[in-house]
Amino acid sequence: MSISNEALQKLVQEIETQAIQSQQQITTVKSQMALKQREMRMLQLTSSEISTLPAETPVYEGIGKMFVSSPIAEVDKRLNKETSEIKSDVENLGKKLQYLETTHKNSREHIDQIFKSGGRS
Repeated sequence: MSISNEALQKLVQEIETQAIQSQQQITTVKSQMALKQREMRMLQLTSSEISTLPAETPVYEGIGKMFVSSPIAEVDKRLNKETSEIKSDVENLGKKLQYLETTHKNSREHIDQIFKSGGRS
């Protein structure tokens, strides 16, 4: 039994659309991961610089257009919290990337199978 040309064409179009969407989302997720990793690196560098300062050194954080004096311990605690949140975000993006890559690969394989079989079921 063979699939009609219209049905086959529609099926291939749907799979191709899914593959294209997956590829676009993969690009987006990769750029988001790069951005998060850059943010994490900046937080780690800031934390390492703060840890080298003496405890009595005044530290200021920018809030809007002003700077507010904050204890080093509080700043370091906030930096560590933000770093752990970003690590979690990167892990979630990694899982999403893996899913999208699998979806894209499967879509391509389905299209190849359809063309190899010549539309026969």
